[in-house]
Amino acid sequence: MVMGNVFAAFPIITAGVGIPILVLQHHGDPAVMAAIGMFSGYCGTLMTPMATNFNIVPAALLELPDRNAVSKAQVPTGVLLLIVNVFLLYFLMFR
Repeated sequence: MVMGNVFAAFPIITAGVGIPILVLQHHGDPAVMAAIGMFSGYCGTLMTPMATNFNIVPAALLELPDRNAVSKAQVPTGVLLLIVNVFLLYFLMFR
């Protein structure tokens, strides 16, 4: 979420943090890191202004009074999935 979206941020974070620290230094599983890490990035995308840009059209089609209502509805899902992904990374990546 800090980087804005998974599309641009995931390769940068993976190259800068994931490979040198998690894989090389702590001997984490790169396949697990890539799969769950990418999914975690999408959790952040649900909570950013980028998601709002994509959700303005559904809000207009549904004639919602708040054009950010769709994005606000996505935040609990994004937070819950992010918490689950953190635990999955913790338990599966370093086995």
